Amino acid sequence: MKRCIIIAKGKAPSKKVIEYFYNNGFSTIICADGGANSARKIGIIPDFIIGDLDSVALSTLKYFEKKSTIIQIKRQNDTDVEKCLKFAIKKGFNEVIILGVTGNRLDHTICNLGIVIKFFNKIKIHISAEDSFLSAYNKSVVIKSKINETISLYAFDKKTLITSKGLKYPLKNSNLAFGEKESTSNVATLERIELKISGGIVFIIRDYNFMKKHDLF
Repeated sequence: MKRCIIIAKGKAPSKKVIEYFYNNGFSTIICADGGANSARKIGIIPDFIIGDLDSVALSTLKYFEKKSTIIQIKRQNDTDVEKCLKFAIKKGFNEVIILGVTGNRLDHTICNLGIVIKFFNKIKIHISAEDSFLSAYNKSVVIKSKINETISLYAFDKKTLITSKGLKYPLKNSNLAFGEKESTSNVATLERIELKISGGIVFIIRDYNFMKKHDLF
């Protein structure tokens, strides 16, 4: 499986987070336009810098011009992160972790969350932001866990039904329609969480540090 990291231009991830994922198989690093500024700041050299290049500093482009492949895509009908995802898909990548998705603009954060759904059938996407790690599923899945792990679940419409085994607050053909009901801060009671999902996509949000500590990635 080909895996990569995309660094968006939001709040910069730590170098340790990038190195952790890099050493666990996500060994190609792509910066989405201004994400290259973050990479330079924390001492990471990306393989690719992709976007319309309107938010990356000229000094950053100069710094990386002989170290990274820089690809300018001027079209304006998709975001820089989407440009990176389309590039990754074209190059045969199957799985990606997006970093730097949060920051001062809530609209950008919401857009990046929506991208997980938009590209769901094309590439497996995770988002790592601060202490959270998000994955998305639309069918039955078994999740490796540890007792007392905090796990939150969110869906988006009434057609999406979820049944769980191994959670303190069980779900039984429950719909977690956005804005109506959610399963925030549920708790693992088993080391194998079984989820039966039908009718749509569910976001599972877990604690990055807990997962790293217990080797749950």
